[in-house]
Amino acid sequence: MTAKEERIVGILGGMGPDATVDLMRRIIRLTPALDDADHIRCIVDNNPKVPSRINAIIEGHGEDPGPCMAEMARRLQSWGADFLAIACNTAHYYYENVQHAVDIPVINLVDLVTDHLVKNYSDRKDIGILASPAVKMTGLYAKRFATSGLNDIWPDREHHERLLEVIKSIKRGDTGSGVIQDYRSVCQHLVDKGADLVIIACTELSALSADLPIKTVDAAQVLAGEIVAVAKKNKSLSVDCGQAS
Repeated sequence: MTAKEERIVGILGGMGPDATVDLMRRIIRLTPALDDADHIRCIVDNNPKVPSRINAIIEGHGEDPGPCMAEMARRLQSWGADFLAIACNTAHYYYENVQHAVDIPVINLVDLVTDHLVKNYSDRKDIGILASPAVKMTGLYAKRFATSGLNDIWPDREHHERLLEVIKSIKRGDTGSGVIQDYRSVCQHLVDKGADLVIIACTELSALSADLPIKTVDAAQVLAGEIVAVAKKNKSLSVDCGQAS
């Protein structure tokens, strides 16, 4: 397939930087390629200056990230992107800001992961979620699950605070044994609460290599696969709903 026959993806990144690089690595690994030219073109705005989603959502006093993300989207479209992806689960709270800023499709990661679960894990209904507390507060997955017959299972307050510290540690570059042990303990807690599968719904956690005590579906991996499929025109993408078909 020539460059003209492929679509170009624009990635809203920097939330955080390592997670964005991890997503790009996944895209490269999932792309069937024999040479450089076989890989897809990615236009990436790895922008760590996007206002903090934690400050805006959890603490309630931070700058609204929406306008910044909308401007990133417009810029990526002007640079030649045919469709967009947001390399952060929490940032999907501002999905509408992004989609309304452009007239090209934007992949909706929450919809994508939910559809992936329904299609590939129809026998599993009790789904644990490993994500920032902001994802729980906004109901991003809970609202989508409610329409798909899935039950969202979250860590209790103590374990969710521990998970947030894990996420913050990864952002600081700390992926040591203590961080991994805390991460594993949160996963085991979700097993104890009845989860029969968990979503890694934080791209920071996606960048952490750890042997976990439960079957996982990594949102970053699902997103990377979708980006490759859409870029290679194995899937179409609607501007209206942001979902592939």
